Amino acid sequence: MSGIQVGLEAIESASRDELATLQNERLSTTLHHAYDNVEHYRKTFDEAGVHPDDCKTTEDLAQFPFLVKDILRQNYPFGLLAVPREQVSRIHASSGTTGKPTVVAYTRNDIDMWADVMARSIYAAGGRPGDIAHVAYGYGLFTGGLGAHYGAERLGCTVVPMSGGQTAKQVTLINDLKPRILMVTPSYCLSLIDEMENQGLDPAASSIEIGVFGAEPWCDGMREQIEERLGMDAVDLYGLSEVIGPGVAVECVEEKDGLTVWEDHFYPEIIDPGTGEVLPDGEEGELVITSLTKEALPVIRYRTGDLTRLLPGTSRTMRRIARIKGRTDDMMIIRGVNVYPSQIEIELLKVEWLAPHYQIEVIQTGNTKGLIVHVEAAGPLSEVVEAAVAEEAQAHIKANVGIRVDVRVEPPGSVQRSTGKAQRVIDHTC
Repeated sequence: MSGIQVGLEAIESASRDELATLQNERLSTTLHHAYDNVEHYRKTFDEAGVHPDDCKTTEDLAQFPFLVKDILRQNYPFGLLAVPREQVSRIHASSGTTGKPTVVAYTRNDIDMWADVMARSIYAAGGRPGDIAHVAYGYGLFTGGLGAHYGAERLGCTVVPMSGGQTAKQVTLINDLKPRILMVTPSYCLSLIDEMENQGLDPAASSIEIGVFGAEPWCDGMREQIEERLGMDAVDLYGLSEVIGPGVAVECVEEKDGLTVWEDHFYPEIIDPGTGEVLPDGEEGELVITSLTKEALPVIRYRTGDLTRLLPGTSRTMRRIARIKGRTDDMMIIRGVNVYPSQIEIELLKVEWLAPHYQIEVIQTGNTKGLIVHVEAAGPLSEVVEAAVAEEAQAHIKANVGIRVDVRVEPPGSVQRSTGKAQRVIDHTC
């Protein structure tokens, strides 16, 4: 394995032309590797009338067919391997709660590359060699824990492999070991903050200076609350198991203005989710990713389902993706209006006296769907104040999302907490 990774890599400040040359070389290699070794790619490329030789630059990639999650499930467990199974060093997988799990395989080189991009991500977020990193992402088949762990070790950090759960113990270890970096989902970070306060601790006095938060969408209002309560920088991390896990993109702590995509390993496109047409940078659509260096399970034009925009680079040469708005499969259609949980979250966090703990119920009344939003009060409220707060939240949602919802202000601590990804929506109409 590679040694400790310190400082910026040369590719992070390379010119766009230098980056494009590298991308074109790696894309050609990846397409040939997939075509030569994976029956699915060979068949779908042939059916589309394209061959790896037809792809001279990244602009030609639009000719090639998409990969979707159902294809991963249909080829469970090893149907998309591009190397002999004996060369696979590790397996990760999704939970499989909606069907067969999606299995992702890694060669030793894939594991090293993943550790490298995660080390690069933690450095961009403000982490440095010698820092103590408290990892509260789940370990096991979920990619979050081990991805963060290997990246932090590659950077030269001291890793506390806590995983999720045991919230009181988490807080005790944070208080005793004094980590500088916290790696966790934003929703569970809120649970840790609440537990600190329950233990009589001041969260803002903790040792944590940097939070690297991923695995679920979150808004700037939640960032502001976390940063104020913990007295630290909260940075967004992006990835998905089908591509590699966390480490595809990250916000740079200097700007916190969108997630820099590590374009030397992952080529991003934005498409119209309805037509599949590639959209120009700056327009909102579905993020599509092609891996450029993966060996065991290359992904060609994988439709992530995540809605965002591609933006020019700032802190690094590589392009950024805007904060994920939501997922195409998270979208709720309520009385003809497309609604995402993140939109509801933004409006709730504008209201004083509301905590960033909420859950949305989708209900059916006759032929019409509606929403009940359960949101916690930040502290004890009188009935009069509670009614006024609910009315204000409803007004914000009506004005800025375009629908009328039933907002119910609940007592502190009443909304179910998650030790991993928060379940924001409960659909009673399914």
